[in-house]
Amino acid sequence: MKSVKALVITAPGINCDTELSQAFSAAGAQPESILLSRLMREPSLVDRFDLIGLPGGFSYGDDIAAGRIMAALMRREMYPAISAAIARGTPMICPCNGFQIAVQAGLLPGPAGDSTSTSPPFLNLNAQDQFKLSSWPRTAATPTVALATNIGERFHDAWTRVEIPNNTKCVWTRGLSLVENCDMLPSAHGEGRFMTDAKTLEMLEKRGQIALRYVADENFNGSTNAIAGICDPSGLVFGLMPHPERFTRWTQHPWWTRLSTHERSTDTLGLSIFKNAVAYVNDYASSQL
Repeated sequence: MKSVKALVITAPGINCDTELSQAFSAAGAQPESILLSRLMREPSLVDRFDLIGLPGGFSYGDDIAAGRIMAALMRREMYPAISAAIARGTPMICPCNGFQIAVQAGLLPGPAGDSTSTSPPFLNLNAQDQFKLSSWPRTAATPTVALATNIGERFHDAWTRVEIPNNTKCVWTRGLSLVENCDMLPSAHGEGRFMTDAKTLEMLEKRGQIALRYVADENFNGSTNAIAGICDPSGLVFGLMPHPERFTRWTQHPWWTRLSTHERSTDTLGLSIFKNAVAYVNDYASSQL
């Protein structure tokens, strides 16, 4: 088993980098936080890492719009390095503000490509069915989805139940089993309403790029089709509005003392998401030997 290294990209205003680093560490990876300003000067630093995390918070004070400034900097200075990392099979997670940044930076929902080519490398070794990672574009695409102001036009901080579509390609959520009362994640945002046009929505659904949904009656921000998170066609890049890094220990659950021993006998949903990615890195590395 290889030593898995995780890059946590941080910048002024980001305030969830510590939690993200702790989540990577709990899942068995070795995290390192590096400022975006340094990465823009030395983009080759990205090559050292097996995982990438784009944390939540209020990057650059969310001036202009949520995540807009950091996204613009990444599009201009970092996109080639990030796209090259994805092309070589590096999973990337982007919670909350990270999701907003990834969308505006052109990382999500990713290249259109061939709708039949959607399987991550080690999940389907039939070359004809694999998403061609080498075809990941080297220039950022125009965003086709958006994260708009919550339907209630207010900041919302709450735990909500979520579900994982059976056909998702996302290496972070694929194959996870959810247990009632344990299928929750915390959210804290004012601009998290997922929106897109009908054609893009149909493509995302068909290609298994919906990675996470709010369950019925808990879609508090009014997201289209209750979408809480999506991935790119390869399943490697995962953007979501909830914060899995804030639920890696049972003591973080809002009513953990009332959960049964059986319910707390497995990993939390948040920790399971990060462990999925670490397992992917190890399995993918083994498949290349």
